[in-house]
Amino acid sequence: MSFFDFNDAEQQQGFELIPAGTLARVCLRIKPGGYDDPSQGWTGGWATRSAQTDAVYLACEAVILDGPHARRKLWWNIGLSSPKGPTWTQMGRTFMRAVLNSARHIHPGDTSPQAQAARRIQGFGDLDGLEFAVRIGIEANGRGEDKNTVTSVVEPDHRDYAALMGLTPGVSQAAAPAAALAQTASPATQAPGGKPAWAQ
Repeated sequence: MSFFDFNDAEQQQGFELIPAGTLARVCLRIKPGGYDDPSQGWTGGWATRSAQTDAVYLACEAVILDGPHARRKLWWNIGLSSPKGPTWTQMGRTFMRAVLNSARHIHPGDTSPQAQAARRIQGFGDLDGLEFAVRIGIEANGRGEDKNTVTSVVEPDHRDYAALMGLTPGVSQAAAPAAALAQTASPATQAPGGKPAWAQ
């Protein structure tokens, strides 16, 4: 059989948009952009800087892990800074706090030392590979075409969180992960700051 005979190749599969409001468990992957700013603690080449706007962000890809849309992918940016002002940074800090809460089973209202330790990271590499729950939305891309994106993170106080994450309903999942992180965290991990931010 010749490689160049494509009659037995699979047909291209088209994907309809995932309905807005769909909840799913995803795995985050960050595409390194090679930009560092040691003064901000941004090292390792994880960040990307836009040549057009000078905005700095993490280029993210989320793979849906299970359910009817398993293996579908979502793309968006986690903003780190913008010349337009601090609003994007504050939005990003809120978004990434929610990601850590979701991935590490920390209730958003938990202010215990263990929970606070679980919301600290050493660098952007700690975010790569995190599994958490999201709400999917639809937005227009740069060409005016509709695409799926992540609109918000589903945290442990959401009624569907346990099912999405495969946890036992009614059983607290926060204490063990938070305590383990607190015991293994280095002084650098526990230092304030270092949280990236999200923006389009």
